Amino acid sequence: MTENKYIITIDLGTTLIKFGLFDKDLNEICIHSVSYDLKIDGNYIEFDALQYWQLCLNGIKELLLKSSINRKNVLTISLSSQAETIVPVDEDGRPLRNAISWLDSRSTMEVSAIRSEFNIEKAYSITGQPDIITTWPASKILWMKNNEKQIYDKAYKFLLLKDFIIYKLTGQFISEFSIYNFSYYFDISRKTYWNEMLDFLGIDTERLPELKEPGERAGLLRKENSEILELSSDVSVNCGCLDQMAGMIGTGNINPGVIGETTGTVMVICAVVNKPNINKYRIPCHYNAIKNTYVMLPIVESGGISLEWFKNNFAEKISFKQMDDEVKNLLPQAGDPVFLPYIVGVNSPEYNPDARGVFYGINVSHSNIHFAKAVMEGICFILKKNLRYLEQINIKSEKIISSGGGSNSEVWNQMKADVLDMEVMVMESKEAASLGSAILAAADLGFFGSIEEAVKKSVKVKTVYKPQNHDKTYYEKQYELFLNIYDRLYK
Repeated sequence: MTENKYIITIDLGTTLIKFGLFDKDLNEICIHSVSYDLKIDGNYIEFDALQYWQLCLNGIKELLLKSSINRKNVLTISLSSQAETIVPVDEDGRPLRNAISWLDSRSTMEVSAIRSEFNIEKAYSITGQPDIITTWPASKILWMKNNEKQIYDKAYKFLLLKDFIIYKLTGQFISEFSIYNFSYYFDISRKTYWNEMLDFLGIDTERLPELKEPGERAGLLRKENSEILELSSDVSVNCGCLDQMAGMIGTGNINPGVIGETTGTVMVICAVVNKPNINKYRIPCHYNAIKNTYVMLPIVESGGISLEWFKNNFAEKISFKQMDDEVKNLLPQAGDPVFLPYIVGVNSPEYNPDARGVFYGINVSHSNIHFAKAVMEGICFILKKNLRYLEQINIKSEKIISSGGGSNSEVWNQMKADVLDMEVMVMESKEAASLGSAILAAADLGFFGSIEEAVKKSVKVKTVYKPQNHDKTYYEKQYELFLNIYDRLYK
């Protein structure tokens, strides 16, 4: 009997690193997670990149111990990752300072300098990003130039977090296109670095990693890592892709005509297109993890965080499950409160930093469950508003694939189906990013003829939520009220 072959996946998250083990048929064998803490000092948010690497190494060890497989049958390690966290390193790949997290917002003056130098519309046509913000690595490199000149001058490479982990695994300064969508120095159409921006930052391509297609091999695992992990010397490392795009693959969102939405702390909306769509609404456009396709990627910062905020402050004594049950039993009726989920200000599609969260229509009969329902509806309404903008640029769908923590709520899934008046699908796998990363590796190894074939084999629908027309009129009126309140307050 032929022994099975295996793929290890690593998902490099913001405060959680997730490790997966899959066989060559993409069956999930084992999942293991490790958390870590960020160092937060006001707008400065950092962490020790070497400590993060050690957690990755230890996490792979724990995964292999839990699974009890024959380690010599592991063929590859595939990565998915957050994008914007930056790590300047010397010629030997040693970090010159703490990694600066994507959450860090120290570079406000540098953002202003870049915005003064570059036409925002032109930059959008090149990068696919509607604006320059403190999240983007371009602003942080400029911050180092202005505030840490010694580190800036000494930096042999400016790496993103995934680049750094690839280097520690392989010894190669290699990355891939999909995470560089978020750098503000990547040309999404040409699939090259944007030299005009690099000139402004004072660096050239020699100080950045070589870029490959998502899902291509970065190299072989370093000998010392093979020995530490007791793996074969010919284990390869796959570049993988951005975590969000890995999640798209892991939920089957790989072709135009289907829209994915992930409700975690933020809400991310994903629509595959065949060419860049630079539009008057300035919807973010990214190079996809699947070769020569693109993704429209509106991001709503006040996504799941709105429900977390509400529960922590106004419903602390009940669980999310209890909240779901009580919302389900609450019959929608005219006069229910409406919530505008702008609690962190900037949200797609308006990009309005002055917007704020609002409860409207409160009366003495309303309980905290009415407010919980309003928060959940408000997230559905802003999802609907974003989909209407996508329709304006000829991106339509009859189905939604829902993932993330929000997809665990049956009542919320049904609410989305009713508000959007379309089917909402939830897939079987709860580890979409890990599965998507494994699919990329399996296709590269030749276990499947294509990514499409691998998706068809491994991605299964768990539940389909269909619109229930008895609440249709209610949601249409609440949505119109939602739009009217926003327009009266902020237009």
